Amino acid sequence: MSLTDKADVSTFVDLTQHEIEALKTRFNLADAHTHQRQSASQERIVQRLPELWHESESKQQAHFERQFLDAFFRLHQQPTARAMDRTLLSYSASVSTMVAGMFLKQRGKSVQLVEPCFDNLVDLLRNMQVPISPLAESALHDKDAIYDRLVEQVDADALYLVDPNNPTGFTLLAEKLEGFREVVRYCVDHDKVLVMDFCFASFALCDEGVGRVDIYRLLEESGVTYMVMEDTGKTWPIQDAKCAMITASKDIQEEVYNLHTSVLLNVSPFVLNMVTQYVEDSIADGFASVRDIITTNAEAARAALSGTVLEFQEPVVGTSVAWFRITAEHLTATRLQAVLFDEEVYVLPGTFFYWNTKEKGERFIRLALAREPEVFAGAMERMRKVLERHAG
Repeated sequence: MSLTDKADVSTFVDLTQHEIEALKTRFNLADAHTHQRQSASQERIVQRLPELWHESESKQQAHFERQFLDAFFRLHQQPTARAMDRTLLSYSASVSTMVAGMFLKQRGKSVQLVEPCFDNLVDLLRNMQVPISPLAESALHDKDAIYDRLVEQVDADALYLVDPNNPTGFTLLAEKLEGFREVVRYCVDHDKVLVMDFCFASFALCDEGVGRVDIYRLLEESGVTYMVMEDTGKTWPIQDAKCAMITASKDIQEEVYNLHTSVLLNVSPFVLNMVTQYVEDSIADGFASVRDIITTNAEAARAALSGTVLEFQEPVVGTSVAWFRITAEHLTATRLQAVLFDEEVYVLPGTFFYWNTKEKGERFIRLALAREPEVFAGAMERMRKVLERHAG
């Protein structure tokens, strides 16, 4: 295929292949990475990059790891994690997920993963030959029934949840720790490993009605066996120069550490130093630079697409993606994604998020919000025109 040939997106086997194609498209609303420009205070960090580079050459690796973790867990209001000093760093959330998958495989454990969710979690676990089955997110929606639903529906050795979930924005932490406490109680009572993906958790900090509580304190006091992944890659406009984390409970820490060191030595001290400046900037501005872009574009999407065949799905926590239901029965996500692609707007079909029941995903599409507002507004204008042609 030449560079000018149009791709046959029907042959793509996962969301990442869609996202790679979207990077070549005029209006890329596919990947949830950050494509917005710098805020005024972030621009001052960019101007300091040579200084940060030379500073990174002058001190030990351990200094930048401590500095980053201290800032990250202060921002996320996780004093217990900050004090434990057990968090391992890697270049991406996928690497941390691979380590978790290696642990599950090595222990011979099966896993039940929430559906819908981003499909690379599914693919990574499958590629590591970890037996995997779905758990419907709806099993977690009623906090008073969570324990019973898990007793009824979970038969795997490990429970793998994403919070806030990507793409729906559902969180167990909307009512502080009540829902999450029930999940932990179930895992302790039934000897399950709890794997939590908190890679979108920073967006809970943008929502005054949700926020974050000391999750690690609950995990530690419960005695549950756990692995928790966190990330910086979806939060700040840092050219994918990011850092992800995995923290394990004390009973499996040595095993997870040994797996982690089989993968990598360290994250670049320059990257750690640079990302730390963005974390400190968000502490200083109350997360405004992240929140304002997401809020502006979410409102623009709702306004532009109101009255069309797309119905905005209200999230429990507003994240950097928007989830829309297709109300027209004649129109599928696969068809709509292809039609929009023809008009240079790239969105993700819900079929890959519903990784076990793709027919459910044909009713949904996902839009990424971390874009320059002017670019995003242009995409919404183009989308509305396309949708109006397919209303009947």
